[in-house]
Amino acid sequence: MIGKLKHGFYLVLCMAALCGSLFAQSQKTITVRMLDSKSGNLIATSQFLVRIDHQETVHGNWVVKNEDGTGKLAVPASADVLSIHATYEDTTQVYVNCDANKDVGTSAHAAGLDHWYKISDILTLGVVAPNACVGKKVPDKLQVVAQPGEFVFFVRKLNVKEQFQD
Repeated sequence: MIGKLKHGFYLVLCMAALCGSLFAQSQKTITVRMLDSKSGNLIATSQFLVRIDHQETVHGNWVVKNEDGTGKLAVPASADVLSIHATYEDTTQVYVNCDANKDVGTSAHAAGLDHWYKISDILTLGVVAPNACVGKKVPDKLQVVAQPGEFVFFVRKLNVKEQFQD
């Protein structure tokens, strides 16, 4: 009887370990830092809009704000690439990502000009998106390094002209 209980106990432990391992493999976790394109200051928001694998579906609940203002993004293990934007806190206005031509504004998404980043590169090397909002000479305060598992991107608010275009 005791042998059967031991065997059953070990079986339950193995199943729990296997399920935990499978769950851990079902998602990839990325740290997200969104920085102001001019100051380099962290913009702490929980209003991220994430898309994966060139799909139109926007996942607004995949990023959880950390205490330090960064975000923790969990993407499915099967995802290959991601695109990320963010809205101003408590509004529907979207920051302009600086990884594209700064004159494109919010129409970048509609024109299919989103930049897509390989999740494998983010996880193994860390990725800093380009900051095209500051011109060719990037100031020292905007020289940023990403750690493995970290995605850093620069944004700016809409200018007056862009606010009235949409």
